[in-house]
Amino acid sequence: MTLPPVMELLEQEISRPSGWTLRRGALLRQEGVTFKVWAPRAKEVVVHVAGGAAAGEHPLTRVEDERGVWSALVPNVVAGDRYGFRIDGGTPLPDPVSRSQPDGVHGLSEVIDPTQFAWQDGNWGGMSLPDFVIYELHVGTFTPEGTFDAIIPRLGQLAALGITAIEIMPVAEFPGARNWGYDGVHLYAPHHAYGGPEALRRLVNAAHQHGLGVVLDVVYNHVGPEGNYLDQFGPYFTDVYRTPWGRAVNYDGPGSDAVRRWAHDNAMYWICEFHVDALRLDAVQGIFDFGALAFLEELSDEVHELGRRMGRKVQLMAESDLNDPRLIRPPEHGGYGVDAQWADDVHHTIHATLTGERHGYYQDFQGIATIADVYREPFFYSWRYAPHRDRMHGRSSAGVPRQRFIVCAQNHDQVGNRPLGERLASLVPAERQRLAAALVLLSPYIPLLFMGEEYGETAPFLYFIEHGDPALVEAVRAGRRREFEALGQTAAAQIDPQSEETFARVKLDWDRRESPSGAQLLALYMDLLALRREEPTLKPGASVVHVEGSTAWCTQLRSMPLQGDIFDAVRAQRTLWCAFNATGRPQDVPVPAEAPWGWRLRLSTDEPTYGGVGLTTAIVPPADQVPAPDSPKRLLTAARPTEHRARTVRLAPWSAAVYVRDFEDGSST
Repeated sequence: MTLPPVMELLEQEISRPSGWTLRRGALLRQEGVTFKVWAPRAKEVVVHVAGGAAAGEHPLTRVEDERGVWSALVPNVVAGDRYGFRIDGGTPLPDPVSRSQPDGVHGLSEVIDPTQFAWQDGNWGGMSLPDFVIYELHVGTFTPEGTFDAIIPRLGQLAALGITAIEIMPVAEFPGARNWGYDGVHLYAPHHAYGGPEALRRLVNAAHQHGLGVVLDVVYNHVGPEGNYLDQFGPYFTDVYRTPWGRAVNYDGPGSDAVRRWAHDNAMYWICEFHVDALRLDAVQGIFDFGALAFLEELSDEVHELGRRMGRKVQLMAESDLNDPRLIRPPEHGGYGVDAQWADDVHHTIHATLTGERHGYYQDFQGIATIADVYREPFFYSWRYAPHRDRMHGRSSAGVPRQRFIVCAQNHDQVGNRPLGERLASLVPAERQRLAAALVLLSPYIPLLFMGEEYGETAPFLYFIEHGDPALVEAVRAGRRREFEALGQTAAAQIDPQSEETFARVKLDWDRRESPSGAQLLALYMDLLALRREEPTLKPGASVVHVEGSTAWCTQLRSMPLQGDIFDAVRAQRTLWCAFNATGRPQDVPVPAEAPWGWRLRLSTDEPTYGGVGLTTAIVPPADQVPAPDSPKRLLTAARPTEHRARTVRLAPWSAAVYVRDFEDGSST
């Protein structure tokens, strides 16, 4: 039905409980559309509307108090109409704040009405950091169809697996129909080949209905080259700095206030108009800003204030190779206030341990970093000399809660940046894949899985593009050939990133999930994730973690901190002990001396159910007889560390085991 004008406006305000609205672009009104664009150097700006009742050229006027913003209300423009901006008589250009690019990066923008979608996630309140178990996926390769809508039927399987959030690699409009997403040029426009903005809303809505959060990967350190018309609007870029991926964005030079607003509003846009729960900020070491209020600190303030107004938990997660905990420290402690960050040293240690690789940055972990090291401190390089960098690197994260770090054994970078894009399943045998799963899912940190990892996907994750500029395509090909030939990687040098065949090789093989080996590995992942749900000590930040280990083995003792009456607390105490054998031979691992009670095996990656041989010790008897816990005095004595004879458990090669003890009746259960 048609609402009266006042009711229509009221409905729009209700649909935006935060009070936030997009400040530029095509803004729908009852009588038409207000077009607003930042073009501070322009002498004349015209909006070109193609088709519909308002087809034609409509001049914009400067907004006096908005420093370089031009605006005009054009009647009779409706959702679905196409438009572009002419700057000083030039050809129509797509909007820098375009919500939709149905004809690609070079086409006209589309007017979108963000209030028309019927959200069904009103009871969804977001997610706390310790609850995240992240599953990273690429929309174009996750399913044969490669669309947002095609992911929806798989959400039930992901929820049953035990993950709690999907992380979607960048979806901002990029050239062609295939790309990793980091060449995006229209930051506000979900890619048309994936289904556009309404399809992304359907995916987020469905994820929330399955109890899954949504993390969206966003790129604020650079903008892709093809279809990038931002220079014609204003000083979006600076030549003062340079990133490895292209020109740096102007976040601290003349005109940078409007550029910062363009990026900050983009973050708010995904949270408000698409209900995403967290943003993964790509490679923030490439965001250069030496102003007094850093880009990331200001972004964190705005996003968290928005979440408070919306009554939702909203998280910012940063990728950085600086090993700098200031990212995630609160501003009052000299930090930027980001919620979590990737800890790549954990990945590098696991990968180097399982594969034996020592090239590139893996040389920094040769015979030095152990699993025990990175379980104690996620930044192995915390201001120590890194051979690959040939300099001191990193800073200690002491005092930072461990639920603020995200770790993995595989992700798009670590797989995709290999010359041949091999996944772990193509590099190591099954028992090491099982150990990798346990090392990540039993770690003290937030775990991340890469799509297909849970069943041992072997399809490579190669670099792929579909640029329309022949010169750019040849430049990419030539650059990769030179790089791989210099490394002696002749096979990799022959892979054409522009080829559709390369893209086809990358798509997941869902049939492998049903194969005997795939089903065994999948069962382990499901059981490990069920263990995380069932055992409160495994929630990041919930338990006291004590780590022991060497280059051959590692253990962690996880126990809940004692609170309230010590006698009641000890009686209710439940403790987990995780042991890992990082060698190809059976390993006798010492049991914690402070454990007077016996242990029972809760899970072993060596169980026949998962493809193992069942060598791991199943039961560890009590070390000594201890007083029965029949009085507070005797219970307290039993709970204190005492001297016991040495005990060990035997672990199968390349395996992990989880043991539990309960103090409920003073014995193992």
